[in-house]
Amino acid sequence: MTNYKNPALSIEERVQDLLAQMTLDEKVGQLIQLFGWRTFTKNEDGTVTLTEEFKEEVRQGQIGSLYATLRADPWTEVTLETGLSPAEGAAALNDIQRFVIEHSRLGIPLMFGEECSHGHMAIGATVYPVPLLAASTWNPALYQQMCEAVAIETRSQGGVATYSPVLDIVRDPRWGRTEETYGEDPYLAGELATAAVIGLQGKGLDSPDTVIATLKHFVGYGASEGGRNAAPVHMGMKELHEIDLVPFRKAIEAGAISVMTAYNEIDGVPCTSSEYLLDDVLRQQWGFDGFIITDASAMNMLVHGYNVAETGEKATALSLQAGIDLEMSGYMFGKYLKSALEQGIAQEAHLDQAVRRLLKVKFQLGLFDQPYVDPERAARVIHSTEHIELAREVARQGIILLKNKDSALPLQSSSTGKIAVIGPNANKPYNQLGDYTSPQPAGKVITVLEGLRQKLGADSNQLLYAPGCRIKDNSREGFELAVDTAKQADTVILVLGGSSARDFGEGTIDLRTGQSLVHDAEESDMECGEGIDRSNLNLTGVQLELCQQIYDLGKKLVVIYINGRPVAEPWIDEHADAIIEAWYPGQEGGHALAEILYGDVNPSGRLTISVPRHVGQLPVYYNSKRTRGKRYLEMDLQPAYAFGHGLSYTTFAYDSPVVNPTIISPDEDAQVSVQITNTGEVAGWEVAQLYLTDLFASVTRPEKELKGFQKVFLQPGETQTVTFTLTPEHLALVTSQLDRIVEPGDFQIQVGSNSIEGQVVTLTVRE
Repeated sequence: MTNYKNPALSIEERVQDLLAQMTLDEKVGQLIQLFGWRTFTKNEDGTVTLTEEFKEEVRQGQIGSLYATLRADPWTEVTLETGLSPAEGAAALNDIQRFVIEHSRLGIPLMFGEECSHGHMAIGATVYPVPLLAASTWNPALYQQMCEAVAIETRSQGGVATYSPVLDIVRDPRWGRTEETYGEDPYLAGELATAAVIGLQGKGLDSPDTVIATLKHFVGYGASEGGRNAAPVHMGMKELHEIDLVPFRKAIEAGAISVMTAYNEIDGVPCTSSEYLLDDVLRQQWGFDGFIITDASAMNMLVHGYNVAETGEKATALSLQAGIDLEMSGYMFGKYLKSALEQGIAQEAHLDQAVRRLLKVKFQLGLFDQPYVDPERAARVIHSTEHIELAREVARQGIILLKNKDSALPLQSSSTGKIAVIGPNANKPYNQLGDYTSPQPAGKVITVLEGLRQKLGADSNQLLYAPGCRIKDNSREGFELAVDTAKQADTVILVLGGSSARDFGEGTIDLRTGQSLVHDAEESDMECGEGIDRSNLNLTGVQLELCQQIYDLGKKLVVIYINGRPVAEPWIDEHADAIIEAWYPGQEGGHALAEILYGDVNPSGRLTISVPRHVGQLPVYYNSKRTRGKRYLEMDLQPAYAFGHGLSYTTFAYDSPVVNPTIISPDEDAQVSVQITNTGEVAGWEVAQLYLTDLFASVTRPEKELKGFQKVFLQPGETQTVTFTLTPEHLALVTSQLDRIVEPGDFQIQVGSNSIEGQVVTLTVRE
């Protein structure tokens, strides 16, 4: 037995022994990741046959990792019919891994990376709410459970790495990937990032229930010019360190193993070749010892796009020297790196370092000793009853009640009368799932209409339905049916919004009859998702016009938004009786919404991103600088709905907060306590939020910053004391020299239910 195959030796000894035996070609091969779904074809019996091209690449040692082997969507052209079931997928990855181990010279196992932003992007997996909704729960413990479940489903099929969580901070929600993020606040994103890393990796990488967390996109990707995907980022280093880098730092501290670079440049330097970001900050300052992967084809952009490298050899050398260890689904390392090494443009020492990092992780994963998985277990744990219920609970806690005029909600089963469910998102399964979603079988996704049908049971004959219009096109041919349907009802539930659904061949709906049609002529509903950026935040198509015509009937009007970014529609804000923001609530969203509409669940979601009144206000975010400037001629700078906002079916009262001690030194902690009472008649969750204002500082500071939150459940009349601990990290600022220090002075502490309202107390820091 060669030493690297001996499990009794340390990982360091095994890595060094293996590296010493590798040829240059084999080393380069470890840095290459290919499209996994292209490595095989599916047979009629559900088994797979590996392609001859893939087999030859394995024999030549030209591959170290596969990307998205089980990914199914229109891009991969993998469908429900051509894709693999959970058990078949596990067996297929076993077959691929077995061939690699048995037919490559050194038998180095592959690392399978999969997309798992809100569930494994494979046939049969549980589809959870998108991260923006999961963040809106303000419940990191619940989100950690969700990440644990995603890891279990992914690892059961052989996937060992996920390309999530997305830690980009969003201040311009025209950006199509807003749905994949946690919103606009670095502190909240850091807490959720920590929960994600622990949930995905927490039981140890060699556990059958964990996968590698890959933090992306490093860094500033959500701060792009004009909200356009991969556009330049105009940001100073101080702001980068005090805002966009914060969640990444917290996730590294939690033990994240992998980081993915962003497509964008910052002040003229592409992130994929930035030695400052990838080495100085990530490795030297933060002590990160995992591996760094590019985003798909990002290295190619150094030559064709950024034009900072004249040749492929120069681009690979720049990236390798900066700290890139693995190229996602690209060809640059495979095509140019060996030549760059032979020409002396790149250094073999940098190559060896990258290979060491990748081999170390493969040993940590246990792939050399236990490379295969159990297909029967995959069939058992994927989309289990427990995971389905968890998906519903995340949706329940993340859906936000924005407006509730005169207690329009909850509906009362005994007195509501007939209900018209209308709108393009009332019964479109894929429209409520978000981007990065696999094909779904009929009946798996519970829409709003279906959720209400199942909720009402025998009384579902009180439900009426009409689609009204589509998301994007301007056809009004469904208005007549929608208005006639609404006339028959006492309450109208109007389900509007957007879609991040790729073209899954779902067909369309006849707007005049509400019947499903199967044809491919319909324009896609997609107005959000990766690469789908917008110039405004209004509802697309004729949705607003539909809403206005139905409002004119004088019925109780409840608007539900199902979407991936904030909607700016002041007319609806003013005229609807109730407004619910559901983001993309996942496969159980219809059940959760029905429960909220009828009061079985008291809504407890809170906004993690400000909702502007008009796109011209952008950027709108709660933690703006005091020096943000004056109002516009047409309107002020206040959003329609502020960060942290969300209503409940009950009311909560806060006593004055108490800080102890009131005076501390820069290296001490302080406790802030507040009593919260449920003063209403319904049990419910409250999200207590603590905001900090540094009244005077050596550099300009935000008006306020979130520095603590707790979600507590209170029965009617119940009082709980909530205590926050403020540490030097909470009080620190980033200086113009990029140091993090606590300066003496007074800090105003606000505790309340959102970023605008709250009781105030003062904490003093003295030398």
